Amino acid sequence: MPRTALRICPLCEATCGLTLTVDGTRVTGARGDRDDVFSKGFICPKGASFGAADADPDRLRTPLVRRDGVLREATWEEAFDAVAAGLRPVVERYGPHAVGVVLGNPNVHTVAGGLYPPLLLAGLRTHSLFSASTLDQMPKHVSSGLLYGDAGAIPVPDLDRTGHLLLIGANPLESNGSLCTAPDFPGRLRALKARGGTLTVIDPRRTRTARLADRHVAVRPGTDALLLAAMTHVLFEEDLVDLGHLAPHVQGVGEVAAAVRDFTPEAVAEACDVEADTIRALARELAAAPTAAVYGRIGSCTVPHGTLASWLVDVLNILTGNLDRPGGALFPLSATDKTPRPAGPGRGFALGRWHSRVRRHPEAKGELPISALAEEIDTATDEGSPVRAVIAIAANPVLSAPDGDRLDKALGTLDFMVSVDPYLNETSRHAHVVLPPPPPSQSPHFDFAFNALAVRNQVRYTRAAVPLEPGRMPETEILARLVLAATDWGLPRSGEAESSGAHGADPASVDSLVIEQTLGKAVASPHSPVHGRDPRELVAQLTGENGPERRLDLMLRLGPYGDGFGSRPDGLSLEKLLAHPHGIDLGPLKPRLPQPLKTASGKVELLPEPIAGDLPRLKRALGERATDLVLVGRRHLRSNNSWLHNVPALTGGSNRCTLHVHPEDAERLGLADGAPVRVRGAGGAVTAPVEITDTVRRGVVSLPHGWGHNRPGTRMRHAALDPGVNVNQLLDGSLLDPLSGTAVLNGVPVDVLPLDTPSRPASSARPLAPQN
Repeated sequence: MPRTALRICPLCEATCGLTLTVDGTRVTGARGDRDDVFSKGFICPKGASFGAADADPDRLRTPLVRRDGVLREATWEEAFDAVAAGLRPVVERYGPHAVGVVLGNPNVHTVAGGLYPPLLLAGLRTHSLFSASTLDQMPKHVSSGLLYGDAGAIPVPDLDRTGHLLLIGANPLESNGSLCTAPDFPGRLRALKARGGTLTVIDPRRTRTARLADRHVAVRPGTDALLLAAMTHVLFEEDLVDLGHLAPHVQGVGEVAAAVRDFTPEAVAEACDVEADTIRALARELAAAPTAAVYGRIGSCTVPHGTLASWLVDVLNILTGNLDRPGGALFPLSATDKTPRPAGPGRGFALGRWHSRVRRHPEAKGELPISALAEEIDTATDEGSPVRAVIAIAANPVLSAPDGDRLDKALGTLDFMVSVDPYLNETSRHAHVVLPPPPPSQSPHFDFAFNALAVRNQVRYTRAAVPLEPGRMPETEILARLVLAATDWGLPRSGEAESSGAHGADPASVDSLVIEQTLGKAVASPHSPVHGRDPRELVAQLTGENGPERRLDLMLRLGPYGDGFGSRPDGLSLEKLLAHPHGIDLGPLKPRLPQPLKTASGKVELLPEPIAGDLPRLKRALGERATDLVLVGRRHLRSNNSWLHNVPALTGGSNRCTLHVHPEDAERLGLADGAPVRVRGAGGAVTAPVEITDTVRRGVVSLPHGWGHNRPGTRMRHAALDPGVNVNQLLDGSLLDPLSGTAVLNGVPVDVLPLDTPSRPASSARPLAPQN
């Protein structure tokens, strides 16, 4: 008899609750969970296709180990033996930084990805960390770190109570939201309008979100920071600044006023291709709204001034008094956050604690730019060793990072590579060992990352919907064993123990050691609810079926809503959470300042030095002009980067890899709808069919990202039927936002030519305000 099981959807950041129909061990259907405390029954096409994605026949079911140059099925023991044998010689010969760790976007959608990568990095002690963050969100982390002293302190718009929402570079009707976890984002925007609120969208494309807006401003790609700086100028010029309750917590307002003095609406209008009167209206409307929030996402991050644009989003919220107040932008408080410490000065946030070898890119939040991964592998310098081994966890940078061809070749030269991935894709095909996690139905789910970005405080946990298939290994155990095989985790840092490593130890020992260390710190902290208690007594109270659940129980009990191991009887624990299968609502977001601030001053530092140092580069952009055609990406509702192109139900229709071209540009260039064209950029050229549409502004063309499934040696049969092209091959990786190391993916110059036109060099012009 079919049965139902609850599951939180792991396929995007909305984290919707699902009710699965299960026949035996097979998921045969998925619908929205109407009793879910957060999503209340909302579901998108990705969630509805959960069963098809879960049962994809191309998912790997056993480990693969490369023997005689060929990846062959192996036992788990053989696979982890190969990992230990492959990684340790690299560390011993070249040092820890010769091991690169690459974390992909799906990593933050799993319990395992939230718990074990930090342990792997701590055990390896490598500086060679690369992640999808420098293709997406790192500018927001850096700007938050500089403003608030904590790169994880990201305020989110209070969607359900705001009266005025300004979106820049965001298309949540397609993405379902990003760095703003909000099930049914479309419904929340419609509710905003229904209660008389205003929606403004700034985007070079007339997206589905823009079509819903009261005002759509088609800004020229890459000029977001100029537009926001001009709006900030207007607030000062017209005496519209009103910090209100924020005044005691903010320093540097006068310095910001001086810093934006030259960014008048008239000065930026030509570069942005937005009339000065429109810019003034945007600022006035924002200041006049009783409650308002500015929210920027990937379109404003993956541009030459991504960190400045992210900083200015918060500056506008602060100067209008909308930060940290209901209806504005507030700091969520997750159930697994650390116990809030008393307000006061902290250690602050630093950039550039180390640098990449080749081009000396500064680290940001412990990461190097993923655009630099290929050169860190294939280029020798006088300083340090190249990366000779790679551990890739849920990462496909051959498609997601600039110049995939170069990275593709570089990965083939490694001494060793291990991928944790369910597919043999464009990146994992290079691995010497592939460790496949089980499908989502066979895994538990808790959103460690996204609950900290949610528009309402809540907590939900779902155990696996179906039993683990024979021969499978839980992803939590895979990563725990990887920690043991790759590092000396939990062992002394010197002597014989270090050289022998921890490979072969009980994977449960990883969780046990984390619990022991965490409780040791907690009982010693005067701000902890368990200060002064016996750690052994606390360990005995933990519940859960395994180590990961015991760690979750520990985090919940020590967290801001926790029971404190009995000191707060009404508080959270894993046992209480399991008794509420649809989740527990913890209430709307609340003002929290100054508690989240960890700056050296204990205040919001409105004009930190790195930001001030980068503003002259933005000023130089006032004198630059756009090239003939610039490229932007786009997102489809039924797609999530390169994850889901192997699921037939999620491909076809509008989810196609076409080049969007404005009708006037098409006529000028002699392009016909549906005809193939050659698109050429600094990193190479691709051929794609034209789709003529007025949803892009003149001078802008758009290709979606995540495509290009045509490389040999992969096992994604459906994706290969309509592979599309890799838009990131048009980029050579040289253009980065210097503060965050984020790749410039939007506003880059390209040439578009009919296939019968003789080839010529791509435009040498750069997008507005390149790195230096």
